[in-house]
Amino acid sequence: MKRITMNNGIEIPILGFGTFQITDPIEAEEAVFQAIQAGYRHIDTAQSYLNEEAVGKGIKKANIAREELFVTTKIWVENVSYEGVYASLQCSLKRMQLDYVDLLLIHQPFNDVYGAWRAMEELQQQEIIRSIGVSNFSVDRVVDLSLFNKIAPQVNQIEINPFHQQPHTIQALKQEGILPEAWAPFAEGKNHIFTNEILASIAKKHHKSVAQIIIRWLVEQEIVVLTKTVNLERMRENLAVFDFQLTKEDKELIETLNCGESQFFSHTDPEKIRWMADRKLGI
Repeated sequence: MKRITMNNGIEIPILGFGTFQITDPIEAEEAVFQAIQAGYRHIDTAQSYLNEEAVGKGIKKANIAREELFVTTKIWVENVSYEGVYASLQCSLKRMQLDYVDLLLIHQPFNDVYGAWRAMEELQQQEIIRSIGVSNFSVDRVVDLSLFNKIAPQVNQIEINPFHQQPHTIQALKQEGILPEAWAPFAEGKNHIFTNEILASIAKKHHKSVAQIIIRWLVEQEIVVLTKTVNLERMRENLAVFDFQLTKEDKELIETLNCGESQFFSHTDPEKIRWMADRKLGI
Protein backbone atom coordinates (compact mmCIF):
# COMPACT_ATOMS: atom_id res chain seq x y z
CA MET A 1 0.00 0.00 0.00
CA LYS A 2 1.38 3.39 -1.01
CA ARG A 3 1.72 5.86 1.87
CA ILE A 4 2.09 9.64 1.93
CA THR A 5 4.10 11.49 4.58
CA MET A 6 2.13 14.30 6.22
CA ASN A 7 3.66 17.57 7.45
CA ASN A 8 4.22 16.05 10.92
CA GLY A 9 6.33 13.20 9.52
CA ILE A 10 3.66 10.52 9.99
CA GLU A 11 2.68 8.34 7.04
CA ILE A 12 -0.93 7.80 5.99
CA PRO A 13 -2.06 5.04 3.59
CA ILE A 14 -3.22 6.70 0.38
CA LEU A 15 -6.29 4.43 0.16
CA GLY A 16 -8.74 4.45 3.04
CA PHE A 17 -11.93 2.54 3.78
CA GLY A 18 -14.81 4.93 4.48
CA THR A 19 -17.74 3.95 6.69
CA PHE A 20 -20.20 6.80 6.08
CA GLN A 21 -23.81 5.54 5.85
CA ILE A 22 -22.94 2.04 7.05
CA THR A 23 -25.22 2.41 10.05
CA ASP A 24 -26.34 -1.16 10.76
CA PRO A 25 -24.00 -2.33 13.56
CA ILE A 26 -23.60 -5.89 12.28
CA GLU A 27 -23.03 -4.75 8.70
CA ALA A 28 -20.54 -2.06 9.77
CA GLU A 29 -18.53 -4.46 11.93
CA GLU A 30 -18.35 -7.03 9.15
CA ALA A 31 -17.48 -4.42 6.51
CA VAL A 32 -14.53 -3.12 8.54
CA PHE A 33 -13.37 -6.67 9.25
CA GLN A 34 -13.56 -7.61 5.56
CA ALA A 35 -11.86 -4.38 4.49
CA ILE A 36 -8.90 -5.12 6.72
CA GLN A 37 -8.82 -8.72 5.48
CA ALA A 38 -8.83 -7.39 1.90
CA GLY A 39 -5.78 -5.25 2.62
CA TYR A 40 -7.01 -1.87 3.85
CA ARG A 41 -4.94 -0.40 6.67
CA HIS A 42 -6.70 2.96 6.83
CA ILE A 43 -10.19 3.08 8.38
CA ASP A 44 -12.24 6.30 8.45
CA THR A 45 -15.23 6.93 10.72
CA ALA A 46 -16.82 9.86 12.59
CA GLN A 47 -18.95 10.61 15.61
CA SER A 48 -21.81 11.61 13.33
CA TYR A 49 -21.73 8.27 11.47
CA LEU A 50 -23.00 6.61 14.66
CA ASN A 51 -20.93 3.50 13.96
CA GLU A 52 -17.72 4.00 15.97
CA GLU A 53 -18.55 1.07 18.24
CA ALA A 54 -19.12 -1.26 15.30
CA VAL A 55 -15.95 0.00 13.60
CA GLY A 56 -14.01 -0.78 16.77
CA LYS A 57 -15.46 -4.28 16.89
CA GLY A 58 -14.48 -4.84 13.27
CA ILE A 59 -10.94 -3.71 14.01
CA LYS A 60 -10.74 -6.00 17.04
CA LYS A 61 -12.15 -8.92 15.06
CA ALA A 62 -9.46 -8.46 12.39
CA ASN A 63 -6.87 -9.16 15.09
CA ILE A 64 -3.88 -7.40 13.58
CA ALA A 65 -1.27 -5.26 15.33
CA ARG A 66 -2.64 -1.81 16.19
CA GLU A 67 0.43 -0.08 14.78
CA GLU A 68 -0.38 -1.53 11.34
CA LEU A 69 -3.67 0.40 11.22
CA PHE A 70 -4.37 4.07 10.60
CA VAL A 71 -7.70 5.04 12.21
CA THR A 72 -9.47 8.36 11.69
CA THR A 73 -12.50 9.79 13.47
CA LYS A 74 -14.08 13.22 13.47
CA ILE A 75 -15.50 15.64 16.03
CA TRP A 76 -19.11 16.59 15.31
CA VAL A 77 -20.28 20.23 15.34
CA GLU A 78 -21.84 20.19 18.83
CA ASN A 79 -18.49 19.01 20.27
CA VAL A 80 -16.32 21.55 18.45
CA SER A 81 -15.00 23.39 21.50
CA TYR A 82 -12.10 22.98 23.91
CA GLU A 83 -14.12 21.00 26.46
CA GLY A 84 -16.15 19.25 23.77
CA VAL A 85 -13.10 17.75 22.11
CA TYR A 86 -11.72 16.39 25.38
CA ALA A 87 -15.02 14.88 26.50
CA SER A 88 -16.26 13.52 23.19
CA LEU A 89 -12.91 12.05 22.12
CA GLN A 90 -12.85 9.95 25.27
CA CYS A 91 -16.29 8.65 24.30
CA SER A 92 -15.06 7.88 20.77
CA LEU A 93 -12.01 6.01 22.07
CA LYS A 94 -14.15 4.01 24.48
CA ARG A 95 -16.60 3.08 21.73
CA MET A 96 -13.80 1.96 19.42
CA GLN A 97 -11.86 0.23 22.22
CA LEU A 98 -8.73 2.17 21.26
CA ASP A 99 -6.09 3.99 23.27
CA TYR A 100 -5.41 6.54 20.54
CA VAL A 101 -6.46 7.59 17.05
CA ASP A 102 -4.07 8.21 14.19
CA LEU A 103 -6.01 11.21 12.89
CA LEU A 104 -8.67 13.41 14.47
CA LEU A 105 -10.55 15.87 12.27
CA ILE A 106 -12.90 18.75 13.00
CA HIS A 107 -15.78 17.48 10.85
CA GLN A 108 -17.30 20.83 9.86
CA PRO A 109 -15.96 24.41 10.01
CA PHE A 110 -18.48 25.59 12.61
CA ASN A 111 -18.75 26.32 16.35
CA ASP A 112 -15.62 27.07 18.43
CA VAL A 113 -13.00 25.89 15.96
CA TYR A 114 -10.14 27.68 17.71
CA GLY A 115 -10.98 26.22 21.12
CA ALA A 116 -11.29 22.76 19.61
CA TRP A 117 -7.96 23.15 17.83
CA ARG A 118 -6.15 24.09 21.07
CA ALA A 119 -7.49 20.91 22.68
CA MET A 120 -6.40 18.86 19.66
CA GLU A 121 -2.90 20.35 19.80
CA GLU A 122 -2.65 19.34 23.47
CA LEU A 123 -3.98 15.84 22.81
CA GLN A 124 -1.49 15.42 19.98
CA GLN A 125 1.35 16.37 22.32
CA GLN A 126 -0.01 13.78 24.79
CA GLU A 127 0.05 11.22 21.91
CA ILE A 128 -3.65 10.44 22.34
CA ILE A 129 -3.95 11.73 18.78
CA ARG A 130 -1.08 11.17 16.34
CA SER A 131 -2.25 13.67 13.71
CA ILE A 132 -4.79 16.47 13.58
CA GLY A 133 -6.72 18.04 10.74
CA VAL A 134 -10.01 19.35 9.43
CA SER A 135 -12.77 18.38 7.05
CA ASN A 136 -14.87 20.53 4.71
CA PHE A 137 -12.84 23.68 5.38
CA SER A 138 -12.34 26.24 2.62
CA VAL A 139 -8.72 27.15 1.91
CA ASP A 140 -8.92 30.53 3.64
CA ARG A 141 -10.24 28.89 6.83
CA VAL A 142 -7.45 26.30 6.77
CA VAL A 143 -4.74 28.93 6.25
CA ASP A 144 -6.22 31.06 9.03
CA LEU A 145 -6.12 28.07 11.38
CA SER A 146 -2.57 27.29 10.34
CA LEU A 147 -1.16 30.78 10.74
CA PHE A 148 -2.62 31.59 14.15
CA ASN A 149 -1.94 28.33 15.99
CA LYS A 150 1.11 26.33 17.04
CA ILE A 151 0.37 23.36 14.78
CA ALA A 152 -0.85 23.49 11.19
CA PRO A 153 -3.48 20.98 10.06
CA GLN A 154 -2.05 17.81 8.60
CA VAL A 155 -5.12 17.05 6.46
CA ASN A 156 -8.20 18.68 4.95
CA GLN A 157 -10.79 16.07 3.98
CA ILE A 158 -13.00 17.52 1.24
CA GLU A 159 -15.30 16.45 -1.58
CA ILE A 160 -13.27 15.61 -4.68
CA ASN A 161 -14.64 13.66 -7.63
CA PRO A 162 -14.70 13.96 -11.45
CA PHE A 163 -17.68 16.33 -11.28
CA HIS A 164 -16.17 18.50 -8.50
CA GLN A 165 -12.42 18.40 -9.05
CA GLN A 166 -11.33 21.47 -7.03
CA PRO A 167 -7.91 21.88 -8.71
CA HIS A 168 -7.22 25.34 -7.25
CA THR A 169 -8.13 24.20 -3.74
CA ILE A 170 -5.91 21.14 -4.07
CA GLN A 171 -3.00 23.24 -5.29
CA ALA A 172 -3.44 25.78 -2.50
CA LEU A 173 -3.59 23.07 0.19
CA LYS A 174 -0.42 21.46 -1.12
CA GLN A 175 1.34 24.84 -1.14
CA GLU A 176 0.46 25.14 2.55
CA GLY A 177 1.81 21.64 3.22
CA ILE A 178 -1.68 20.32 4.01
CA LEU A 179 -2.65 16.98 2.54
CA PRO A 180 -5.93 16.85 0.57
CA GLU A 181 -8.11 13.82 1.28
CA ALA A 182 -11.09 12.99 -0.95
CA TRP A 183 -14.50 11.99 0.32
CA ALA A 184 -17.20 10.86 -2.11
CA PRO A 185 -14.74 10.17 -4.96
CA PHE A 186 -17.57 8.42 -6.83
CA ALA A 187 -20.03 11.27 -6.07
CA GLU A 188 -22.21 8.57 -4.48
CA GLY A 189 -23.18 7.46 -7.98
CA LYS A 190 -24.69 10.80 -8.97
CA ASN A 191 -24.97 11.84 -12.64
CA HIS A 192 -24.66 8.17 -13.67
CA ILE A 193 -20.94 8.32 -12.93
CA PHE A 194 -20.38 4.58 -13.31
CA THR A 195 -21.76 4.59 -16.87
CA ASN A 196 -20.29 7.94 -17.90
CA GLU A 197 -19.07 7.58 -21.50
CA ILE A 198 -15.70 9.25 -20.94
CA LEU A 199 -14.87 7.31 -17.78
CA ALA A 200 -16.16 4.06 -19.29
CA SER A 201 -14.00 4.49 -22.40
CA ILE A 202 -10.89 5.08 -20.28
CA ALA A 203 -11.76 2.08 -18.13
CA LYS A 204 -12.17 -0.13 -21.20
CA LYS A 205 -8.80 0.96 -22.55
CA HIS A 206 -7.02 0.00 -19.33
CA HIS A 207 -9.13 -3.12 -18.67
CA LYS A 208 -10.26 -1.60 -15.39
CA SER A 209 -13.55 -0.48 -13.82
CA VAL A 210 -14.74 3.12 -13.74
CA ALA A 211 -14.20 3.10 -9.96
CA GLN A 212 -10.58 2.06 -10.45
CA ILE A 213 -10.04 4.84 -12.99
CA ILE A 214 -11.37 7.45 -10.54
CA ILE A 215 -9.24 6.13 -7.69
CA ARG A 216 -6.15 6.04 -9.90
CA TRP A 217 -6.85 9.61 -11.07
CA LEU A 218 -6.76 10.76 -7.44
CA VAL A 219 -3.76 8.62 -6.47
CA GLU A 220 -1.73 10.13 -9.30
CA GLN A 221 -2.47 13.56 -7.79
CA GLU A 222 -1.11 12.41 -4.40
CA ILE A 223 -4.57 12.72 -2.86
CA VAL A 224 -5.71 10.31 -0.14
CA VAL A 225 -8.86 8.51 -1.31
CA LEU A 226 -11.71 7.21 0.86
CA THR A 227 -14.00 4.63 -0.73
CA LYS A 228 -16.95 2.81 0.79
CA THR A 229 -18.54 -0.50 -0.08
CA VAL A 230 -19.89 -3.48 1.84
CA ASN A 231 -19.05 -5.81 -1.05
CA LEU A 232 -15.81 -7.76 -0.55
CA GLU A 233 -15.05 -8.06 -4.26
CA ARG A 234 -15.41 -4.31 -4.72
CA MET A 235 -13.14 -3.73 -1.72
CA ARG A 236 -10.47 -5.80 -3.43
CA GLU A 237 -11.12 -4.08 -6.75
CA ASN A 238 -10.75 -0.62 -5.21
CA LEU A 239 -7.31 -1.59 -3.90
CA ALA A 240 -6.09 -2.91 -7.26
CA VAL A 241 -5.02 0.41 -8.77
CA PHE A 242 -1.24 0.28 -8.61
CA ASP A 243 -0.58 -1.77 -11.75
CA PHE A 244 -1.40 0.86 -14.39
CA GLN A 245 -1.08 4.58 -15.13
CA LEU A 246 -3.36 7.10 -16.78
CA THR A 247 -2.12 8.87 -19.88
CA LYS A 248 -2.03 12.63 -20.37
CA GLU A 249 -4.99 12.22 -22.74
CA ASP A 250 -6.94 10.27 -20.09
CA LYS A 251 -6.44 13.07 -17.58
CA GLU A 252 -7.41 15.76 -20.05
CA LEU A 253 -10.64 13.91 -20.83
CA ILE A 254 -11.45 13.59 -17.10
CA GLU A 255 -10.85 17.33 -16.70
CA THR A 256 -13.73 18.00 -19.10
CA LEU A 257 -16.17 16.43 -16.60
CA ASN A 258 -15.59 19.10 -13.97
CA CYS A 259 -18.80 20.99 -13.14
CA GLY A 260 -17.04 23.20 -10.61
CA GLU A 261 -19.62 22.75 -7.86
CA SER A 262 -20.47 20.35 -5.07
CA GLN A 263 -22.59 17.36 -5.99
CA PHE A 264 -24.24 17.52 -2.56
CA PHE A 265 -24.63 20.91 -0.84
CA SER A 266 -22.86 24.17 -0.09
CA HIS A 267 -21.11 24.63 3.25
CA THR A 268 -21.95 28.32 3.01
CA ASP A 269 -25.71 27.69 2.92
CA PRO A 270 -27.20 29.15 6.15
CA GLU A 271 -29.96 26.54 6.22
CA LYS A 272 -27.45 23.70 6.04
CA ILE A 273 -25.39 25.25 8.82
CA ARG A 274 -28.50 25.52 11.01
CA TRP A 275 -29.28 21.86 10.29
CA MET A 276 -25.82 20.86 11.46
CA ALA A 277 -26.10 23.03 14.56
CA ASP A 278 -29.45 21.43 15.40
CA ARG A 279 -28.22 17.85 14.92
CA LYS A 280 -27.36 16.73 18.44
CA LEU A 281 -25.66 13.38 19.00
CA GLY A 282 -25.58 13.66 22.78
CA ILE A 283 -21.89 12.79 23.05
